[in-house]
Amino acid sequence: MDEIWGLDSPSDLQTIDVHINRLRRRFENNPDFKIVTVRGLGYKVVKNEK
Repeated sequence: MDEIWGLDSPSDLQTIDVHINRLRRRFENNPDFKIVTVRGLGYKVVKNEK
């Protein structure tokens, strides 16, 4: 988060959660991929197998 918004940013960790949740809702019906949580690291996009 510091690399994206900088150390002096007033944003907190909740900001990331809100953005990820919006992306998950936007793409929830997309058959190609899903956004998953990687515990201790963050998030990643995983391609769905067909």
